[in-house]
Parts: sequence; C-alpha cells; structure tokens
Amino acid sequence: MKIADLITWFEEWANPAWCESWDNCGWQIEPGVLQKNARVLVCLTPTLAVMEEAIAFRANLIFAHHPLIFNPPKSLRTGEAIAEMVRLAFTHNIGIYSAHTNFDQVDDGTADVLAQILQLQEVTPIVPTQANLGYGRVGVLNPSLSLQDLLATIQTRLAPPKVIFSPTADLQQIISRVAVLGGSGASYISAVVKTDAQAYLTSDCKFHQFQESRDRNLILIDAGHYATERPACDRLVQKFQALNLDWVQLSQKDEDFRQFFL
Repeated sequence: MKIADLITWFEEWANPAWCESWDNCGWQIEPGVLQKNARVLVCLTPTLAVMEEAIAFRANLIFAHHPLIFNPPKSLRTGEAIAEMVRLAFTHNIGIYSAHTNFDQVDDGTADVLAQILQLQEVTPIVPTQANLGYGRVGVLNPSLSLQDLLATIQTRLAPPKVIFSPTADLQQIISRVAVLGGSGASYISAVVKTDAQAYLTSDCKFHQFQESRDRNLILIDAGHYATERPACDRLVQKFQALNLDWVQLSQKDEDFRQFFL
C-alpha cells in the first residue's frame, strides 16, 4: 500500500478536520514520500530516538499520536530537536504524520482502547462530539470491583510506574461505573461528574484537581500520560497490519519522559 493510500484510509476513519483549534493533526513533515510503499513506525511521541529507530529500520513514515509541531517555530537552528528532526526527515525521506485529538474521539482510539482494556460495558463518550463519537468513555464494570482491585487491575494491565489516586477512606468501596480518558484529562472532571462515574482514570492531574474530585465524590486515578495512551498506538499497529503494509512496527524507543525515585 502506498503511503498516500494509507493516509486516505486513516483520514476516512479519523478525519484531521475534527482536531481541536489548538491542535496540529495531519502531516508534520512530508518530504515527498506519498507514492512510496508504506514502511511505518508507529509511536506515541516523535523524538530523535524514534527518528534514529526509523532510520535503522528503513521506515519511510513515522505515524505519531503527539504532533511534532504544536506551534509554528520562529526559527530552525542546528542542535535544536525539531530542526534535527526536520533535517533527518528530509535527508532520509521519512515523513512524520500526527493523529492527535481526532484519534482521541474515534472507536479504537485512545479512550476507547482504555475502556476495552478495563472491559467496560455499555460504553458511551464522556463528551459526545458527533455520531456517537467523542472524548473519553464511561461504562459499567461487570462484575463490579473494589477500589483496591480496580487499582490493581490498572497496574497490571497498563503497567504504569506509579498510580496516584484521590484520598479515600475505604479501598474496599465497590466501583461499578468508571470513566476513562487517555492523556491529560483533568479538565473533563466536571463532565465526568455528570456521568455518575465513581472513578475516573486519566493522567497529568494537579494537586487541586485531586482536591476538586474528592470534594465532588469522584475518585481520580492518574496512571500517567504514557501508560494511558501507549495502548492505542499498539492497537493502531494491529489495524495497519491488517492492511498488509510492507512493514509496520510499534516503536521501542518511545519514552515516558518521567522517572520515579523509590
């Protein structure tokens, strides 16, 4: 399959026009690879390490969730990460394409995959956008789990380095309704409360957002940005494999960007 045909297929599923106004979905760098047979490295974040991996595997497309460019740079200078990515992309004929907030909304996107991992049932978006799609997912745990068992399930299935959760008096509280949103989802707390979810799995939550959630009787669970979004990248690889591309692989050089001491 040509890269141009792959992108057409993808955009029919997750239209980049659906992305938020602050976002930058679609082509980040296109050095003339559209008619090449697709050799795709899928990653969460396009970094120099991922670019070096793509070069080693002779990939010609880095398909990333996070955009390489959020805001137009004022300059490109030697030694700067984005400038080096641009230089290497054109030198080695490797395109970089991003599917961000458009990918967040769709079936088998970031939130939907999280809901599947927790085996939520009767799933609906937290914030609908169009045609039963939208940001986040909320659904029913069947059977219900204690909070302790839910946290253990998240730890086992997502393998985050740390799980942070709201202060609660009872880890044996039974949880039957859960909301999920991969990546930075604390701004959706008010919307989650309206869904009657008892617990909300997301990431990048601040101190006072934990306070807000506690005061609104919502258990906020932060499993980290990487752990909550990386599974959707793996699902994307599976979808691309079904298209019989020349080559596709999930990056092994993706980085969490966070380490924890003890």
